[in-house]
Amino acid sequence: MSDTLIGLVSQYSPSGQERGAVEWLMARMKSLGYEDAFIDDAGNVVGVIGKGTKQIILLGHIDTVPGEIPVRVEPVGAQHAASLLYGRGSVDAKGPLACFVDAVAQVSAKDGWQFVVIGAVEEERNSEGARFVANQYKPDFAIIGEPNQWDRIALGYKGSAWANITIKRGQAHTASGEETAAETAVEVWLRIKAYVDAFNAGKQKAFDKLLLTLRGMDSESNDFEQWARLKVGVRLPVEVSPEDWYIKLNEIISDCYLAVEPIGFAIPAWGCEKNTQLVRSFLSGIRSQGGEPRFVYKTGTADLNIVAPVWACPAVVYGPGDSALDHTPNEHINLDDYQKAVDVLSAVLENLTK
Repeated sequence: MSDTLIGLVSQYSPSGQERGAVEWLMARMKSLGYEDAFIDDAGNVVGVIGKGTKQIILLGHIDTVPGEIPVRVEPVGAQHAASLLYGRGSVDAKGPLACFVDAVAQVSAKDGWQFVVIGAVEEERNSEGARFVANQYKPDFAIIGEPNQWDRIALGYKGSAWANITIKRGQAHTASGEETAAETAVEVWLRIKAYVDAFNAGKQKAFDKLLLTLRGMDSESNDFEQWARLKVGVRLPVEVSPEDWYIKLNEIISDCYLAVEPIGFAIPAWGCEKNTQLVRSFLSGIRSQGGEPRFVYKTGTADLNIVAPVWACPAVVYGPGDSALDHTPNEHINLDDYQKAVDVLSAVLENLTK
C-alpha cells in the first residue's frame, strides 16, 4: 500500500508548482477504482467513490514547502524490520493525503455514502485550494490531513494574524532630545509584549495563549521625515479572533500616532468537538491497531481553520508522520506507521458508514 505514497512524494510540488503531482494523483485514483477523479477550478485534485447522499470529505494538501529531497527508502531496525521513506512532503503532508487515498480505495463504495478525497493546492501559502472547496461542499464528516502520528488525533489549531506597524516622525536635530521613530518602535514592541505577557499569565497550555513574534524591524529617513516599521505576528487562541487582536493592537498604541496595517490572510483558531461519532470512531480505529489514542492541540494553523467554520460538521485532523520533521531537510516517514494509519482510517470509515 506504499505505492501511492512513494509515487506522490516522487512528484516534487512546492506551492505554485503542484500541477504534475495533481495529474499523477488523479491518474492514481482512477487506477485504484475511484468512480471519478478530476481537477477542479482551483487546481485541486478530487477523487470520488460512492453516490450516496451522506458525504465524508477527506481534505489533504498536495503542495509542500520548497527544497527538493532525493526520494529514497532506507531499511532500519533489527533485521531491517522497518523502512523509512525520505522525500519532501513525506510528512507534510503527502503522507496523510496518500493515506486518505489508499484507505478510501480499501473501503470502496458504501450504500448511502459518498467519499470525497481532495488534494488541495497552496496550503503552505494562502490556502487557495481550501478556500475554494469550503464553499463547494457540505459534508456530514470532515477529516483534514496533517501529520500527528498514526495514533494521535488533533482537535485544534491556533489562528494567526500579521500586521505591519509603521511609526513616522518629522526629522529633528540629533541634539534635540526628541524621541526618534526607531526609539518609538522599540517602545511599541515592549508595550505589545507586556500586554501579551499579562494575557498569558496563569495559562498553562500553549493552545490557550497568545504566541507573539517580531518577524522584522527596519527604519529609514529622508531630509524631512523618519520612519520605522515592525512586522508583528501572533498565533491566536480560540477566544481571541483576528478582529479582536487588531482592535487591541490599535488600543495599545493609540497615543503613538502609528499605522497598523493587517497583512496577508488572518485565520481564526478552531477547536473541534470531542464528543462525536467521528472522534469515537478514531479512538476505536487506533485501538484496533494496538495503539493508545491521544488528543493533541497544535500551535500552528491548518486548512481545518478555513473549512471547519463553513462546513459546521464533526471534524478532526489525522495523518501519519512526525510533525517535528515538517519542512526539515531530513523529512521522512516510517512506512510501517503509514500502513497502520491506512488501516486505522479504513476502520474509521467502515464504522461511520455502518
